[in-house]
Amino acid sequence: MTRGPRAFRILLTGFSVLVFVFLMLPLAVIVPLSFSGAEYLEFPPRSLSLRWYESYFGSAQWIDATLLSIGVGLATATLATVLGFPAALFITRCRARVVAMVLDKVLVAPMIIPPVVIAIVTYSLFSRMQAIGSWWALVLAHTLLALPLVVIVLTAGLRALDRSLEQAALGLGAGWGNTYRLIVFPIIRPSLVSAFFFAFMASFDDLIVALFLAGSNMTLPKKMFENIGYQLDPTIAAVCVIQVACILAGGALWLVLQRRRARRIATRDSGLAPGMMS
Repeated sequence: MTRGPRAFRILLTGFSVLVFVFLMLPLAVIVPLSFSGAEYLEFPPRSLSLRWYESYFGSAQWIDATLLSIGVGLATATLATVLGFPAALFITRCRARVVAMVLDKVLVAPMIIPPVVIAIVTYSLFSRMQAIGSWWALVLAHTLLALPLVVIVLTAGLRALDRSLEQAALGLGAGWGNTYRLIVFPIIRPSLVSAFFFAFMASFDDLIVALFLAGSNMTLPKKMFENIGYQLDPTIAAVCVIQVACILAGGALWLVLQRRRARRIATRDSGLAPGMMS
């Protein structure tokens, strides 16, 4: 009886390792390319150098494109989260299931629409407003792409929330504001952070909408696309490595903060236990 589950675990572990290697294999190529000393992309590199990182950090065009992408991404993530939370709350709290289901499908619909369609529609709209090239037009268009992700993540987090905690806080006179500030938001904080992160990445990685709406401004994906088309050199490999490093650093920081928070809660609970017992 024990050989079956053990064999299944071994097969599952082996399959997981293969999938991980397959996903990480591009990094084994792109990282050495970013340290290449050649004038063009070649693998394996014949010499090692930091010149392409210096080319990125020393270029005003690359830095301006990065800052624009970060600013638009943060604005998009904030707007999508602010709009997505009330929508997810309505979907999970509405007693009319048909209305909630229809709203859920409408909000998630942009996920099945090709980005080029959204880009054409938003270009037609903002061109009439003479807003092509403005950062706020790009933020609004990216919000259309990010909002479905936010709604999906927050809806799952709110459905997993024990509503008896809300009802108990309201019954004790906490009020809606204090209930959400002290009870709901701390519990669904991982969902809020995940939704914000997915919305940011949906904006930060977008190329198609940026090609239509950014005008003469350069976002980072648009700059990378231009670099591939006109001046292909290892700078783009260095940019990719920097992006991956930032994502890994952000994930590691989040894990560290979560562990510290869990330790503080455990320490606080252990300190309260003797007093409660007495």
